[in-house]
Amino acid sequence: MLPFEKALEITTSSVRQLGAERVDIVHAANRILAEDVKSDMDTPPFSKSAMDGFACHRADLANELTIVETISAGYVPEKTIGPNQCAKIMTGAMVPAGADCVVMKEYVERSTPLEISPAFLISLRPVKFLTGSTEKTVRFVGEQTVDNICRKGEDTKAGGTVLHKGAVLRPQHIAILASVGNTQPLVSKRPRVAVIATGDELVEPMSKPGPSQIRNSNSIQLVAQVENIGAIATDYGIAKDTTCDIDSLFERAVVENDVVILSGGVSVGDFDLVPQILEQHGVDLLFDRIAIKPGKPTVFGVSEQVYCFGLPGNPVATFVLFEILVKPFLYMLMGHRYRPCNIQMPMAECIKSKKTERRRWLPVAITEAGTVKPVEYHGSAHISSLCRADGLISMSVGVAEIEEGMTVQVRLI
Repeated sequence: MLPFEKALEITTSSVRQLGAERVDIVHAANRILAEDVKSDMDTPPFSKSAMDGFACHRADLANELTIVETISAGYVPEKTIGPNQCAKIMTGAMVPAGADCVVMKEYVERSTPLEISPAFLISLRPVKFLTGSTEKTVRFVGEQTVDNICRKGEDTKAGGTVLHKGAVLRPQHIAILASVGNTQPLVSKRPRVAVIATGDELVEPMSKPGPSQIRNSNSIQLVAQVENIGAIATDYGIAKDTTCDIDSLFERAVVENDVVILSGGVSVGDFDLVPQILEQHGVDLLFDRIAIKPGKPTVFGVSEQVYCFGLPGNPVATFVLFEILVKPFLYMLMGHRYRPCNIQMPMAECIKSKKTERRRWLPVAITEAGTVKPVEYHGSAHISSLCRADGLISMSVGVAEIEEGMTVQVRLI
């Protein structure tokens, strides 16, 4: 049996890029950048106030200051701040020339009532803060250590790289694209993925199973997993356990897709026909067994036209194999090196395994105490166990026990 790490290396090293295309920014979520993105301007494009307050010169903080202008967001200041002058300014507004700091409005008071002095004189005053139950008085004069100014270009400089090739475009990345005017990002083409289920016992989810039958949950699960990472999935239905039926669906799928995923029919039974059918279609099988549980009878092959995965029919095995093997491969096809979200947590209880010749994957839940514990799990057909799980942990080959309190790596799902 092939070690899992070697199987992963074989799949990802077999990748051929699918090319790139430009898409409108409103349709770019979850796509993979195919080029670095550079800023077309400084960000912020001007020095702006981080507070509602008064823009002034630090050297004048101990003096009475005359308001010479009110500056709102979107307004270009008309006056330069001179000695003992200031401008009333709003959050996000452009800082006027001559000002090197903004004093929060909470730290300012009028020297004389407005009806007596139209000159709008202001001065700094002591401010009371409540810290717990202790009243603390701070004299602001001479203690202005923060400018409260977002300086021009402090986030990014014009021509600087703001996003790198291979990034998955999440909402925050879409915002960056918009901020630099990149409304037609170049992204990798999405792989077209065919999903085929095999098995005489299977019926579609809308059908009532008869004696010895079960509903096909694998296909709809795999379609959801494929689409969740931004690829294009098509469900080709169920193939009976006959060479003719599997061959017919596979021939259609090869013509229309970049990747074909088959579930079931990959073990060593009399009706496990998938490996030989793949070979008959010129698919070079690079492996057909992996030293993992669940998922030992997993097949991967390539031809000039298509990549093929043959996954076990049990739904937990199908789910796990997609997460740990197929997902990194599909991301690589789109130019992204996938790194799963792993967290380190202590075990809430001991786990033991009688057989240690294969790397074992187990569903676990995160507890309120900040530990992880196994969920009730009856084996690779027990798909409902994953609905109670937050992640997966693995027991390496040769490891028979994980002790209570031992730190484990949890792969979030």
